[in-house]
Amino acid sequence: MRLHTISKLVRFGATSSALALALGGTAFAQDVDPQAEDAAADSGNTIIVTAQRTSQSLQEVPIAVSAFSAEALEKQQIENASDLQLTLPNVTFTKGNFTGSSFTIRGIGDLCVGISCDSATAIHLNGSPLFGTRLFETEYFDLERIEVLRGPQGTLFGRNATSGVVNIVTAKPRMGEFAASVEGEYANYDSIKGKAWVNVPLGDTMAIRLAGFYLNRDGYTKNLFNGDRYDDRDMYAVRGSFRWEPGPDTTFDLLGYYFREDDSRLRIQKQQCQYDPTGVLGCLATRRDFAKNNTNATFTGTLGSREFLGVNLAAFAPLGSALGLNSLYDGGAFLNFQEPRDPRVVNTSFVPEYFTDEIQAQARIEHDFGSIKAQLTGLYQETEIFSRQDYNLGVASRNFNSALATLTALGAGGIPGIPGSAAYFAPLVAAIVPNGPTGAICTSDTNPDGLGAFGGNKICSQVPQAFDRSSGTSESYSGELILSTDFDGPINFLLGGIYAESKARDGDYYVNAFAIDYVTGLLGSFTSLGTLFTPAPDQPPSFLGTPFFRNNTDFFKLKSYGIFGEAYWNITDTLKFTGGLRYNNDKKFLRARSTLASFLVPYAQTGDAFNAPAAAFFDADLDADFPGVQAFQIRDFSFDEVTGRAVLDWQMTPDNLLYASYSRGYKSGGINPPVQAVGVAVPDAFAPEIVDAFELGSKNVFANGDLILNLTAFYYKYKGLQLSRIVARTSVNDNINADIYGLEAEAVVRPGPNTVINIGASYLNTEVKDDTLFVNQRDPSGGNPNAVIIKDITAAFNCAVVANTGGPATAEAFVTNVNNIINGSAGLTPANGLRAPQLFPADSGLGARSGAFSICSTLNALSANPALNPGGAVTVFPEGVAVSIDGNKLPQAPNYKFSVGVQHTIEFGNDMTLVPRADLIYTGEQFGNIFNGNVNKIEGYEQVNAQIQLNGRDDRWFVRGFVQNLFDVNPVTGLYLTDQSSGLFTNIFTLEPRRYGIAAGFKF
Repeated sequence: MRLHTISKLVRFGATSSALALALGGTAFAQDVDPQAEDAAADSGNTIIVTAQRTSQSLQEVPIAVSAFSAEALEKQQIENASDLQLTLPNVTFTKGNFTGSSFTIRGIGDLCVGISCDSATAIHLNGSPLFGTRLFETEYFDLERIEVLRGPQGTLFGRNATSGVVNIVTAKPRMGEFAASVEGEYANYDSIKGKAWVNVPLGDTMAIRLAGFYLNRDGYTKNLFNGDRYDDRDMYAVRGSFRWEPGPDTTFDLLGYYFREDDSRLRIQKQQCQYDPTGVLGCLATRRDFAKNNTNATFTGTLGSREFLGVNLAAFAPLGSALGLNSLYDGGAFLNFQEPRDPRVVNTSFVPEYFTDEIQAQARIEHDFGSIKAQLTGLYQETEIFSRQDYNLGVASRNFNSALATLTALGAGGIPGIPGSAAYFAPLVAAIVPNGPTGAICTSDTNPDGLGAFGGNKICSQVPQAFDRSSGTSESYSGELILSTDFDGPINFLLGGIYAESKARDGDYYVNAFAIDYVTGLLGSFTSLGTLFTPAPDQPPSFLGTPFFRNNTDFFKLKSYGIFGEAYWNITDTLKFTGGLRYNNDKKFLRARSTLASFLVPYAQTGDAFNAPAAAFFDADLDADFPGVQAFQIRDFSFDEVTGRAVLDWQMTPDNLLYASYSRGYKSGGINPPVQAVGVAVPDAFAPEIVDAFELGSKNVFANGDLILNLTAFYYKYKGLQLSRIVARTSVNDNINADIYGLEAEAVVRPGPNTVINIGASYLNTEVKDDTLFVNQRDPSGGNPNAVIIKDITAAFNCAVVANTGGPATAEAFVTNVNNIINGSAGLTPANGLRAPQLFPADSGLGARSGAFSICSTLNALSANPALNPGGAVTVFPEGVAVSIDGNKLPQAPNYKFSVGVQHTIEFGNDMTLVPRADLIYTGEQFGNIFNGNVNKIEGYEQVNAQIQLNGRDDRWFVRGFVQNLFDVNPVTGLYLTDQSSGLFTNIFTLEPRRYGIAAGFKF
């Protein structure tokens, strides 16, 4: 093995992120003492890593890997996963829309949305895989190091490592040494943070280590509605470790960890929208403004409108129109709302809630049999997450008191001429308008019984509420066995196997709103009364359940195993070949359903909405291949794949390495959740991701160790990239192909004995290579100049009517004629019914096209009428006109990244030191959506961090002043486009604002 460069590299142990892209070298370093490894890490020497599942010098690993010691994390102010991305080439991190996150490496991230999706970046704790971990939310504390492996790790780390691996290595107990460390920090936002660890020997062969952190601070975000601050933090974590060394060849480790957070964290920092005055889309497609969407484009905006109710309650005209909460043409509930332009200022009446906790337990035993070393590891994990916040991050106007007065009158006196009809509306009034038309109005709480406000579970206020909830629990465990050899001959090998099982329950996403309660109650009352549809005989007064959108994953189970091995052949003293193979097998089971106004539920129903008689006729599985009524959609799929790698590395000199590698990465496929729309074709499952990666790398130590320079070039052929899209208010996933290539460089320079400069830079190019057609939600016309975009008033989806002859006027005339027919059948006129298409604004990004409210199914049906559509002059596209995304850039893939950090140590005669440090990070332009375009562009941004630290003699104590995000930039790090029935607003995610403060600590 090649340890001859270690003496030079040790001099650079405190130089922050020790570099990447290592070349070759023997695969094992069994003669590295674990306690020496721990001690080296604690002193800042990050040269020992386990990127190949054994302890090795970082500069000898033929993988693009960066490692941060505990000291490096502190000096670069890397406190969590969001900070970790800043200095790493071709690495980005952003929060996700549903309490998750995406750690993207070399353009490969988590574009798949759903509980059965796997992360492309495998997160490991001491080498063991974690499932749905909340580690990206916690603060780093008492770590030995963090390793970030860039590129597919399809052999040693196996499944779901198509982009790379983040391996968090905790500090281990030390034998025969009592030691402790305590530090505290006070910063702006009244932030108080404490960290501590203590190492206690138990005789000569055992030791324990206890560590923890606590953080409490005020919120970053000011709420104009009540003056409160949200997005605060109140969290803590504790970790206990035990090590026993019964003999020189055996080590036994135990670890227990608990993390808890309970505060008002915002999942979504802000929303952006280019307001659509037509209401057909909600938000337009040119740019992202600090503005709200036109709510007439939403599910409640259409079904709660005077026009929709006028059409569907035509027999009771003008009652239907009088019950409308809005008009489709009135500009929406946020027409007069002023959206604060500051990303750290909101105006909301709903207090966000965030709770999560996680338990981890790990056990490992290692034994060295001489030429063979064995390692057996087991990990158990539990997680829970609950988050709620304002769905629109705004306060909607209450311009519907007249409609509430009409409803109250129905509850008191019923429909004139229909005896007993008051009983069908009185429960609705009592549930959501208990204080009269001008009093507090009530919204269903996110209660899983599906009864909401009609079962007494409600939230009441003077302003209409709309909020969402993301929640779930999971449990997982894994066991892994690794055998490695250290023979004297030229050939050695590693063999391993792993089995993992994960279960998730009650993975729910809710959207609740007063308007949903109103619409589901009103339509349910009329339906059960027998005035809209033919109900079951003697149907009691009922609402349509559930009175909120609920995408419910009742149960998900994953069973996975892998068998892997690598052989290492020292062809000569300087040339080495590594070859590895792995077999992966994943079995997934999903039981789920999605509901919103799906079946009648009596107002008097107790227990659960699904106990209602009509629920027996609710089919959660609309697939024609599964006939009959299914209470849940149940799917069971298996995926398997053979992956591996081949590496040839050459030690040109003792300080210079070259390597060339091929590796194949694999991320298992998954199961699409159920959708609510009849006739929408959604595949049951989506295929695995496969990436073939080719890499050239160089690792170099120059000038007697004063310069470390590592370089990498890579090319990926990506097959089956999992890409999410919204269908019928549900995220489903497809597969596309892409090519990726790029360059990376990391350097550490020591211009003088007390000065260190670290530099990182990367270039990345990603390109979709697929002719598959997709509908761009922002432009359902597909760019066709002869199209009219339609908002379906029955479900708030969009379709398109395209003229085959005669230009856009032909399509507009057809839509106008159909709308007049709909109006006429309901006894309405364009003055109080559906109107002709109107042009979108000139800056809409849609060209000179028009849009209209209508009913897509009616348009489609009447397009077959020769009198209305002579010669097939128009064609109706029920989901919109699909377009090619071939050649587009992948989301979350910045074209450039650059970082530089400078640190200088000033030594005093009393052995104290003063260490100032500054870091500059730049992340280049990227896109937040696969359709690219200006509206999806994320501008490049920079961040500057600085600190100065005074260290006492022998580093026994320190005092540090720091500032993070010096210029208080608020860059966007990621986007999430909501669906058509939500009005196509964009949720954005940002970095934390400027933080500054003072910290102090001591060791003993």
